[in-house]
Amino acid sequence: MELAIDIETYSENDIKWGVHKYAECPKFEILLFAYSINAGPVQIIDLAMGEKIPGEIYNLLTDETCTKTAYNAAFEMTCLQSFFKLQLDPHQWSCTQALAAQAGWPFGLGNVAKAMGNAVQKDTKGKDLIKYFTMPCVPSRSNNMRTRNRPIDDFDKWANFKKYCIQDVETELGIRAQLSWFNVPDFEKEVWALDQTINNRGVKVDLELVRNAVAMDKIVADKLVEEMFELTQISNPKSNAQVKKFIMDATGEDVKSLNKGAMAEVNGMFKDTEIEHVLKIREKLSRTSIKKFTAILNSACNDGSVKGLFQYYGANRTGRWAGRNVQLQNLKRNDLKELDLARQLVKENNLEVLELLFDDVGYVLSNLIRTAFVASPGNSLIVSDLSAIEARIIAWLAGEKWRLDVFATHGKIYEASASVMFKIPLNEITKELRQKGKIAELALGYQGAVGALERMGGAAMGLSSDEMTRLVKQWRNGNKKIVDLWTTVNDCAIEAIMYGSSKMDKLNFSFKNKNLIIELPSGRNLVYISATYNGKAITYKGMDQTTKQWSTQDTYGGKLVENIVQAIARDVLTEALKRLKNYNIVMHVHDEIVIDGNIDEKLMTDAMRSPMPWAPDLHLGAETFTAQYYQK
Repeated sequence: MELAIDIETYSENDIKWGVHKYAECPKFEILLFAYSINAGPVQIIDLAMGEKIPGEIYNLLTDETCTKTAYNAAFEMTCLQSFFKLQLDPHQWSCTQALAAQAGWPFGLGNVAKAMGNAVQKDTKGKDLIKYFTMPCVPSRSNNMRTRNRPIDDFDKWANFKKYCIQDVETELGIRAQLSWFNVPDFEKEVWALDQTINNRGVKVDLELVRNAVAMDKIVADKLVEEMFELTQISNPKSNAQVKKFIMDATGEDVKSLNKGAMAEVNGMFKDTEIEHVLKIREKLSRTSIKKFTAILNSACNDGSVKGLFQYYGANRTGRWAGRNVQLQNLKRNDLKELDLARQLVKENNLEVLELLFDDVGYVLSNLIRTAFVASPGNSLIVSDLSAIEARIIAWLAGEKWRLDVFATHGKIYEASASVMFKIPLNEITKELRQKGKIAELALGYQGAVGALERMGGAAMGLSSDEMTRLVKQWRNGNKKIVDLWTTVNDCAIEAIMYGSSKMDKLNFSFKNKNLIIELPSGRNLVYISATYNGKAITYKGMDQTTKQWSTQDTYGGKLVENIVQAIARDVLTEALKRLKNYNIVMHVHDEIVIDGNIDEKLMTDAMRSPMPWAPDLHLGAETFTAQYYQK
């Protein structure tokens, strides 16, 4: 039996800070409960008007023989648990959002239905109704000074709101019907259930540190704004137009761009001048990383933890997780040596000494963001990171022997790459040559060329265009099997599109329902919707990362290899997560897992690097450390 569910809710906590914070609001309530049994007619229970969920339906919420479905089921599960004080088992649920993402479709109920061309679409007028009934309103004379709207305040709108809730269930059922052909492996269902457990558990945060950091940042920012105004009379230091005008008036120079990529050149133009000082103030004021302290504060739950940090299948080309609320995926690395001292001064709210010891308080605070995530009392954070995982996987896929030998022995891939590229013994690789090997490794593995080296900072390293061209040639000459891999994957994808199937070592390609499907070694599939080959390029339907529109995308061998490698890296991580599921996993970021507990480092390292059941010859490495607060 399947029970499809959609609910509408009210809370005074903003949903943008996560469903867990949203649902723990004292005034949280479920207003409407719409459901369908086995894709039958949708029924709706008006809880706001005193109706009760029928006992047989209520009992199905905890019945292990009934599969509950919802679009973004984490929302329904969390809200139902909070409101009815239930304990729901994620193994009994199937998330339609996750199902659609696995099958290559975008996020968002309306986006999926629109992209699929479903007969039942999400009602776009629902946004106004959601705002009216599910959020607090501003008291005014026209609304009799009320702070929220209830059904009795507008029965016509309420009737439409109920229709909207019913239609969401119908839209979800239409999506599931279209995806009936797509099979989710049992092991992937287990990963989704584990993801719910980790998100519900959350990670502890040091709220004293966070509050003080937010207060300090405001004091420092106010001082910088004041200093900037005294120097320039600019009222908004973050305004590109105002800063450009100031530079023009002061120097006669017409600066075209103040974007991050252009700042190295701009700073060079005004070195050792007042303009450089002004630009440095602006740079300090533009640090967005410090805003994560505010995000932590806003999303922290009553138990002192931040929950719901990970979006399952957030990157649906690979299946990797995306960050939510605090965005752990782009935290600044800790490059401050006096980390303990700086952290203690912030906890003591001692800004005076902090400013005395450190030139740039904003830089210090940005270094402390990771350290806001802490172990629970009596425990430590055990952090384990897979080493050079993408480089290992691409070598394994391609059968690039010299690289496999490196990972089976010393693991120094940047030095070894430089050794192969420049035909110099490993022990004679200088720091400069290692850096060239590193940038080549990071930029060129997925068919990148000079443009990829430039994006990776080749020009900032002082590399000329000619030298970058030589690096591309040297790297490709030293990695002929990887170069062959790009071509082989591209050819297999085209063959599958044209003739229905194709196969290479470790990967299977097929064409089903007009979709290109790449079966990974784990048994999980990557899906490219409406794939075609036009004689020049492979195309498919996907979300444009620039315009955020569902449109036709081009791809090629190197890009497909990138998707495949990152997807396999994700599967390695999920295997480690499953091995460690009986421990208190609180975070996983990129290729790293964090446990809040007291387990042995070797146990965790072994769980990370032990051979995969589906890739016993893939040589893995991992490094593990223990700390009281998160750091990297």
